[in-house]
Amino acid sequence: MSEANKEVVLDDAEHHRFVVRDGGHVAELVYRVEPERLVLVHTGVPEELGGRGIGGQLVRAAVERAAEQARTVVPQCEFARKWLHDHADVAGTVTIDWG
Repeated sequence: MSEANKEVVLDDAEHHRFVVRDGGHVAELVYRVEPERLVLVHTGVPEELGGRGIGGQLVRAAVERAAEQARTVVPQCEFARKWLHDHADVAGTVTIDWG
């Protein structure tokens, strides 16, 4: 994906989620912070925002945060789990607990 197509991913830490907002729609990756772990709970992308790679951008943002904080990523969310399996280059930047 080119840089021109990247959406702005915000960390809504108060609500424990990464979000992308566009046209009144919100895509989110809900997470839980545990000692030394960032648990990826659920990814939701509305149909109106689908097909643009936003779900992957949300997972990538979570991985980047986990790397910065030296946390293990725990992908409980099916989408995040598959995305990380399919993107070994990103998954390889952090420790992942596949459970």
